[in-house]
Order: sequence, then C-alpha cells, then structure tokens
Amino acid sequence: MNVNRFTSLCFAAFTVRWIVSRTIENRPIWDRTMFKKLFGKKPEPQVELVPSGRKFAVARNKTVLEQALEIGLPYPHDCTVGTCGSCRSRLLSGRVDAITPFGYTLSREELQAGYILACQAIPESDLRIEVELPDAEDVPVSVGGRIVDIQDLTHDIRKVTWQLDAPLRFKAGQYMNVRWPAGPGHRSYSFCHAPSPEGSLRVSAFVRRVPGGAFTDSLFAGEFADTEFTVDGAHGGFWLRPGDGPILLVGGGSGLSPLMSLLEDAAARNVRRDVVLLFGGRGERDLYCLDEIAGIAARWDARFQFRPVLSEEQVEGVRHGLVTQEIADAIAELGGAPGLQAYMCGPPPMIDAAVASLTAQGVALDAIHYDKFTDASTRVAQ
Repeated sequence: MNVNRFTSLCFAAFTVRWIVSRTIENRPIWDRTMFKKLFGKKPEPQVELVPSGRKFAVARNKTVLEQALEIGLPYPHDCTVGTCGSCRSRLLSGRVDAITPFGYTLSREELQAGYILACQAIPESDLRIEVELPDAEDVPVSVGGRIVDIQDLTHDIRKVTWQLDAPLRFKAGQYMNVRWPAGPGHRSYSFCHAPSPEGSLRVSAFVRRVPGGAFTDSLFAGEFADTEFTVDGAHGGFWLRPGDGPILLVGGGSGLSPLMSLLEDAAARNVRRDVVLLFGGRGERDLYCLDEIAGIAARWDARFQFRPVLSEEQVEGVRHGLVTQEIADAIAELGGAPGLQAYMCGPPPMIDAAVASLTAQGVALDAIHYDKFTDASTRVAQ
C-alpha cells in the first residue's frame, strides 16, 4: 500500500474515533479550550533578571532591552545596535533569536558561556538572565558643558576637559556621551581621572583622532571653542570590583583613559592589591602618561608593575610584540589565576584576543571586565 495513502487512512480513522468519543461524552466537538490551544494567541515570554528578581513580559518582536527600557528598568546599554557590548548579559535559561549575531561583539568564550546582547535578543521562550542593574542614583543624567582645555598627549591623542553646568557623578572607569549642535549623534569617551563623591564640574577624557571622525576632525581643527555640548553619564559597567586578589590591567591607544581613572581612584582609597599594567602601542611615540603612572606606582601600597609593549618599533628596555602576548607572564607574576581580576580597554581585536588568553590561563569570565573602544568603522551594519 502507498505510504501516503496509509497515513491518510490512519489519520481519518483517528479523527472519526475522536469525534465519536466526544459525542458519547456529550461534549462539543470544538470547545473553547480546544480552539484556544489550536488558534489562540501565544502568551508573551516572561523574563526574570538575576539577581534583582525583576520580572516582565516581552511583547512580540521586541528585544529584551527594548521592553526593559519601556517599563522603566535601568538596563545597562548605550549603542542599542549590538556594537558596544554594554548590554552584555548571561542567559541562564531559555532561548532567544539574535537580530544581529552576537559573535560580532562577543568573544567565542563568551558565547560558549551563554552570554547574549540584550539589545539584539528576541525571546523565543521564558528567560532567566543574569545582569547587574545599576542603583537608582547611578541612572545617567544630562548636563550642559563647554570644552575649556585641550592638551596634546601623543601625535593622535589629546586630553580634553569640559566645564559642566552641574556636577556629574560617575564611578572610576565609566564613560560619558557627548553631543554637539549639528553633530551626527553622540560620541562616547571614558573619564580619565578619579571621581569626586559630590560629583565633578570638570571632566576629562583621552580622545584619539579617528580619520574622518565627525567629532575628532573638528576637535583637532580647533572648531569647538564656543560650542555648547550636552554631556550625559555615567555609562558602562566598567569599574573596580571588590576583592583581595591581584589586578591585571590591559590597555591600548586611548584605552588608557578609564584605566587611569580606575588607578587614581584606587590609589586615593588606599587599595592594597598587586597590579600589573600592560599598555600596547605601535611605537615609542604612542606611549604617554608615563610620569602620571610613575606617580601612582610610587604611592601604591602594594606591588605595581607597568609594562609598555610596542608592536612595530623596537626600543631598548621596552618589550616588543603584541600586548596580549604578555598576559600569560603577567598572570604568573601575579601568582596565578585564582582570585585575579582583569580589566581591559581598547579596540575589539585586542579585547577578543585578551579574553581568549585570560580564559586559557584559567581566569573565569565573570572576573574579566572590559570596555571595547569602537568607532564608525567598527559598528555592526543594521
């Protein structure tokens, strides 16, 4: 007998038997419950955030981040297009569909550990997500400001200082967004100094020139003398976590900015933890803040090692190669992976290579914190 015909006969027999049974039981063939099961609207997926315990439903075709912001939750975020990684969260259970593949921003190690980007994640089931929500007092605010000082640090990096109309509070390591009239959108820059408990009226950042950059071309051309900026912050989850173990810092280019903020603040608070600071550049002209780093090392109440690494130029007394190649030796010098925390700032390829090296040495992903520095050339196409 033909297989398709046999299947059809079986289905017909089952249907007749089902109708007869319901007739004998004096029940409607199509009751409301059955209709809803077959044709009713699916319930909205439920999301639970850990450890806060906050719960909410996500409407159809909305991302976790979209829905969280709509109901007023201070979910960490910035770019909302899958580039910055600020909404990086750990999926504990459930399934999501990614608008843009998470691998554009997250490392292989993070993907394997279940990390997602909330701004790109559409729930396909109920979810449990691990994410640290900021306290109410840490929600970003916007203030006006003007550039009042610009200092050359290297051939392509400047220290820029804004005078603000009202104090801005931030944690050491976080960043601000700046906007200006006729600008194409905000630009993000990490604070390069320690915060003030009552908020800072003057904020500074290290800014690297990006060829063709809407902000940096005008900055380096001296076009912002009388410009009114809008500065909002603070943003990001990059700050020194509590602990007694050693600290490994890795930076490149203007990525030294948040590391200096973190170190200055930690030194002021008399943090007593061994530190190795690795900083990568192409040549000797890319090294800066050497006196400031030496000053921090002099007053650091524990071991402090600064190690610059140059990838293209060979200089006596300075290590040659990629900065990420120094990670294994630095971990060994700090006594190994147990208890170690890593903090990294720089371009995405450096961060991805560093995460791979750290995890290979046994450093847990939840002990690795980073801020990927991106520009228009590294944004994910939408």
